[in-house]
Amino acid sequence: MLTIIQNTVRNVKPLCLMLSIPLLNIIYGLLNNTDRGVYSMVTDLDLHTPFLKIFVIPYLIWYFFIFGTLVFFCFKDKKLYYRTLTAVNLGLLACYGIYFIFQTHVPRPELVGHDFLTKLVALVYSNDQPYNAFPSIHVLMSFLMIKGINKYQGKNYLNMSMVYLNVILIILSTVFIKQHVILDVFAAIVLGSLIFDLVFYANMEELWARLRLKTPSLGLLMKKEQKSNSTFRV
Repeated sequence: MLTIIQNTVRNVKPLCLMLSIPLLNIIYGLLNNTDRGVYSMVTDLDLHTPFLKIFVIPYLIWYFFIFGTLVFFCFKDKKLYYRTLTAVNLGLLACYGIYFIFQTHVPRPELVGHDFLTKLVALVYSNDQPYNAFPSIHVLMSFLMIKGINKYQGKNYLNMSMVYLNVILIILSTVFIKQHVILDVFAAIVLGSLIFDLVFYANMEELWARLRLKTPSLGLLMKKEQKSNSTFRV
């Protein structure tokens, strides 16, 4: 029973490090405005890109996809999990730095209709101002999942197909529901690739492991308690 508890704690505790993502997201809200001026990255290609509300579904699935993929990495390959999570956090910080210096605006279409998909798009728009766009965080974090699955030793046709298909649909969704422009997408892919490779070659994921090791494990605490009790009985 003790072994089962220890294994469960050993696998679940690293997942708590994902709380760093919503904590960093506080910065996103502080920067999502026009206080520092705004720039336009709209191209002619963006003007001719249609608005397709059906793509709001993969756009919203993104939240579950990122969480699910990181959990998968955590249980299957701890080192890969730490590496990918480190890249995510560094990518977020890089994006926030760019938003602070170079804030952009994405024009949105007028929503017409009261169907379910239109209401979902309206929900997205109401909870996210049309700023903080270059680079796209949706695309950045999704692309990091591709980088991660490519490094996974147990990759196969099924898990790679699942990741690639979701990422492609998510990237398309950012453009088709007019949350981002095409340059936002390319910037996110370049930034994500550079950051993941930096983490990979610098072994920066070890920072998470060292942080975790500084926290006493359940087994160590119980061993200390047993030793203390044994000494007391003597």
